Amino acid sequence: MESMRRLLSIMERLRGPEGCPWDREQTMRSLRPYVLEEAHEVAAAIDEGDPVQLRSELGDLLLQVVFLAQLAREQGLFGFEDVARAISDKLVRRHPHVFGDARADSVGEVWQRWESIKQAEREADGADTSRLDGVPRALPALVRARLLSDKAARAGFDWPGPREALEKMREEAAELETELGSGDAARLDEEFGDLLFALVSVGRHLGLDPEGALARACDKFDARFRDAERKARANGTPLEELGPDDLDALWRQAKERPAQD
Repeated sequence: MESMRRLLSIMERLRGPEGCPWDREQTMRSLRPYVLEEAHEVAAAIDEGDPVQLRSELGDLLLQVVFLAQLAREQGLFGFEDVARAISDKLVRRHPHVFGDARADSVGEVWQRWESIKQAEREADGADTSRLDGVPRALPALVRARLLSDKAARAGFDWPGPREALEKMREEAAELETELGSGDAARLDEEFGDLLFALVSVGRHLGLDPEGALARACDKFDARFRDAERKARANGTPLEELGPDDLDALWRQAKERPAQD
């Protein structure tokens, strides 16, 4: 806790009259991109499996929380203590099987109770509630699709298993194929979106994270394409001057390199 108090004190000084000009001119809106950037860097550190890097990135993300809480305190809205108290109260309230007398013998039961408690909280606030509440539109689309389908599935709105979800994906692919000759950009956009959403549902049934899977696919494509570029340069012919057969041969060679996967 001494480290936390020190961090809060440093942030208050940075924002003070004799503090840093850059820190003093920041607003909640100006900090928004940094929050997103630091969250993504934490995710990247997790993927790398480097504990030293993860520790550093978690500190950067914590700084954004402390910074925003300091701005809110200056505006008389709330302070960091209120943030910590609110999340502590929420964790206790939503884990009655740990802090109360309720029982939960499986992850499924935990999720079901969690959603029921959240729904009751929304109804107590008098809000027009939905099972899909709490999924921000600002999320990356793949992440949002996974969370929306997760929440719908917990309400029983789901395919029985991955095979049925895969069949739905094939159905959406067929609808996209039907629209290929229409020239209707709006319809193509809609059907393409439906196909992506269905594919996310397939991944969820398989326990796969679509954002992470696509990120790894991008890394693999990046490595293979660069390998093909290097080989083309070594042969004295740019990629754009090669025919389909030569390009295919380079790509197959790149795929055969384990270090590039």
